[in-house]
Amino acid sequence: MIPLTRLNGSPMWLNALLIETVEETPDTYVTLMTGKRLIVLEKAADVVSLIKGYSREIGMHAATIKVQQMEEDE
Repeated sequence: MIPLTRLNGSPMWLNALLIETVEETPDTYVTLMTGKRLIVLEKAADVVSLIKGYSREIGMHAATIKVQQMEEDE
């Protein structure tokens, strides 16, 4: 989960694995795989950074590298 701030200033925690797109126009919109769109106060680059940090924290980045290395060895 990543911490984000709703447009009204209230904090929320969002499951980063459900995020499909993040766009800034100029408000930051987070679109989930369900199609739901959320507007947050954070800049798009900050949201992307939080997603990357979460992916590293749960080991998703390392698991992806390991799979790629296994495929290259075959």
